[in-house]
Order: sequence, then C-alpha cells, then structure tokens
Amino acid sequence: MVDKLHLSDEQWRSRLTPEEFHVLREHGTEAPGSGCFLKTKEPGTYVCAACGNPLFKSGEKFESGTGWPSFTQALTEDAVVEYQDRSYGMLRTEVRCGRCDSHLGHVFPDGPPPTGLRYCMNSVAMKHVPEGQPLELVNP
Repeated sequence: MVDKLHLSDEQWRSRLTPEEFHVLREHGTEAPGSGCFLKTKEPGTYVCAACGNPLFKSGEKFESGTGWPSFTQALTEDAVVEYQDRSYGMLRTEVRCGRCDSHLGHVFPDGPPPTGLRYCMNSVAMKHVPEGQPLELVNP
C-alpha cells in the first residue's frame, strides 16, 4: 500500500488539464468513443493520470463495446477503491484511485470471465506506461 496523496483543489488544478480536473476531481465523464485508450493494445500498465498509481495491466483490457476502455480487474486489491454512486437516478459502483481518490469510472457485474467484472474507465483518467519502463508516483 502506498501513502495517500491529499492535495487542495488549487494544487490539483495546477497539475491537471481542465478536462483531467473535470473527470478526476469533479467526477465527470468523457464522451463515449472519444478516449485515446479505447482501441489500444500495447503492453504495459495503466496508471492514474493524477498521481501515477498503477491501476490496471494491459492484459486485463478488453473490448466491451461501451465506448470506454474496460478491464476485468484492477492490478492489486488496493489499487482502486469503490463507492456507491447514486447520481443521475442510478445505482452504480464508482471506482476511484486508491492513492489520491481521483474518479476513474465505474465497475459493473457484466464483464467476461474470470471475474465477471467490467471496470469501465475514462481514458483521460489514466496514462499508459509501456512494458519495461519504470512506474513513477507523482509526489506532493
């Protein structure tokens, strides 16, 4: 488990693009089909765009047909945290970064084996680190 990262909104705004801030810190969603990681297949690790926390391995990525990159499971048990989301008149499970609590997307129980889960993530909430390159956490 890595140390939690807590920053003010002002500090986050200085580190993130307006679109990243909207999705990661204001729980926004990118338009379906618009994300840069929707069709990618390069080996590596997807990390939180806000803090660099490793989230998903590329081997867990699959084409869900939903318009967002989807994964069958998180990299580790504490890579992400889940919260009940009752926004927009729906009951969903929100997924946030386990280190900085940034909004990543939602998880649904309609994914493929072996987990049956579909972690439906916003591309803007992640960065891809190619296989063989070091993973680096962003510090305060």
